[in-house]
Amino acid sequence: MAERVYFDWNATTPLRPQAQQALQDALARTGNPSSVHAEGRAGRHVIEQAREDVARLVGARPVGVIFTSSGTEANALALSPLIETTGEKRPRDRLFMSAIEHSSVRAGGRFRREAIEDIPVGADGRVKVAALAEALGRASRPLVSIMLANNETGVVQPVAEAAAIVHAAGGLLHVDAVQAAGRIPCDVAALGADLLTLSAHKIGGVKGAGALARASDEIHFADPLIRGGGQERGMRAGTENVAGIAAFGAAAAAARRQLADEAAEMLALRNLLEEGLRAFSPQVVIFGTAAERLPNTTLFALDGVNAETAIIALDLEGVAVSSGAACSSGKVQPSHVLDAMGVSPRLLRGAVRVSLGWTTTEADVERFLGAWRMVSGALSKSSKQQRGIAA
Repeated sequence: MAERVYFDWNATTPLRPQAQQALQDALARTGNPSSVHAEGRAGRHVIEQAREDVARLVGARPVGVIFTSSGTEANALALSPLIETTGEKRPRDRLFMSAIEHSSVRAGGRFRREAIEDIPVGADGRVKVAALAEALGRASRPLVSIMLANNETGVVQPVAEAAAIVHAAGGLLHVDAVQAAGRIPCDVAALGADLLTLSAHKIGGVKGAGALARASDEIHFADPLIRGGGQERGMRAGTENVAGIAAFGAAAAAARRQLADEAAEMLALRNLLEEGLRAFSPQVVIFGTAAERLPNTTLFALDGVNAETAIIALDLEGVAVSSGAACSSGKVQPSHVLDAMGVSPRLLRGAVRVSLGWTTTEADVERFLGAWRMVSGALSKSSKQQRGIAA
């Protein structure tokens, strides 16, 4: 049996060797990092080194990094009306978010549903900055959440442009950079982000570790999600996941060093993959091509091919792909992202996401294309036959 090929890197990535070594080293240690004895101090040193490495990946100050259990928790922590800045303690009165945010942002954190408003996106998948500017006039102290790059289409959002508008309106900007970090340059200051979310397992770390980076340590939370022993400077209680955080830091350091080379390699392979798709299926629709995209992401659809059926068929051929966000308990559901972009229901039901990573090879791409030719051909023929019977 041929070895399987993995094309679902936007859902999760394999461990980087550096992260695996850091994980093993940390697991061999004893000591609570809040303890003052030698073993505790050693654990604390591991966490603080990782904090520096994660901060460096996104141009933040280490003191501004709060470790969490996941990107989802980091998003939930960020989306609070009770975000305070030095000298200003009034609650945020409204949350604005793009219509294509991840479900953990779409949930709205601790804002009341009636205080949440969507900002539309264009057919290219980019948030409409003019609509954001108009919406901000309806709030006195807004919080805005815009992802840096969409997890389904890979479309990079105009975050820096939005940040200037948000700050001019007296608001704060939260950026979910989970998919972007380690794939494109991601700098808190250049983006104008006040809060930025990261997830370890998207960059080669382990599942169960995330972070919220603050642009300034003057930003803090009057009502943290998890209260207790005062860890993470009182903003996220609970004994830290030392091993997971150690692996996170090692993955962040490796991702930062290798970002330019990995991005160039993934872009070349993505272009090869898309050329192959178009050569065999001239009617294929690749979403988001009118905008800048992540170098590793292709979301496409072919009329007459159902996504769920195609994904299962490709899986049987040893190729792992997805239909979009991996957050629906294994269910293949229509994409709210494509719906917001105005994609027709027929294409929306057929969207397949292929996402590459640092170990992807040209042979892997050719393997996918071969499997797609066989699967799509069979499914298109079946669909035509069914339409003929229905007619």
